[in-house]
Amino acid sequence: MHHFYLPPDRCHDSSMTLTDREAHHGLHVLRLRRGQPLTVLDGAGHEYLCEAAEFGRTTIHLTVRRKQEVPPMPYQLTLAQAIPRGRVFDAIVQKATELGVHRIVPLLSERVISRLDEQSSQSKADHWRAIAVEAIKQCGSAWLPRIEPPTAFKTFLALGQTFDLSLMATLLPASRHPRVWLKAFHEEHQQMPRSVCLWIGPEGDFTPAEIMAAQSVNARPISLGRLVLRSETAAIYGLSVLNYELQAAAL
Repeated sequence: MHHFYLPPDRCHDSSMTLTDREAHHGLHVLRLRRGQPLTVLDGAGHEYLCEAAEFGRTTIHLTVRRKQEVPPMPYQLTLAQAIPRGRVFDAIVQKATELGVHRIVPLLSERVISRLDEQSSQSKADHWRAIAVEAIKQCGSAWLPRIEPPTAFKTFLALGQTFDLSLMATLLPASRHPRVWLKAFHEEHQQMPRSVCLWIGPEGDFTPAEIMAAQSVNARPISLGRLVLRSETAAIYGLSVLNYELQAAAL
């Protein structure tokens, strides 16, 4: 079944209307027909099972047949990702969304080349959010991740946000497999963490000063294997490992 997205304030229990890009996709790409079933996602945990009712030149009016609530994951993953050069971050946002990440924080660390002003930072965040919207439509997730504007490494640390477990991928010899820290957490708390922050650095890793700063707020160093991964591969690998371990524990 085809998936579309509308923000929560435009979703209603009886009828709703697709406009702009969503309507264009339905009219000119999918060529929907009257009575054809489709699903609308609001990104806030609801999916609406609808039928195409009426077509305008630039709109599609829908009849809502059923509203369903989709529970969130039993844990929340935050990806704190140093921004790589070029458009690589677009792919990271897409894949992280497909892997059910709760929040993405684009980091401006010392070895990140990009330097953005406030206006361009917000523009980037809007662009990445649009990519996340397309990703939930592709994978059928009812939850849209929260995507922050690019944030300086020190600023993110200064926010003082707490997580049940914070894991920093690094090339340090003392880094451990993520399962080691998950097992230690479980032994101490008799449950798996409900909130996890995964830190992924730029090409060349975080600087020693950044690693020390993160460790000072209880980030544990983790290894992603013997091979040196590109930052986008590291993000996908790390999120996949955490999903595997946390979902298995929730069964």
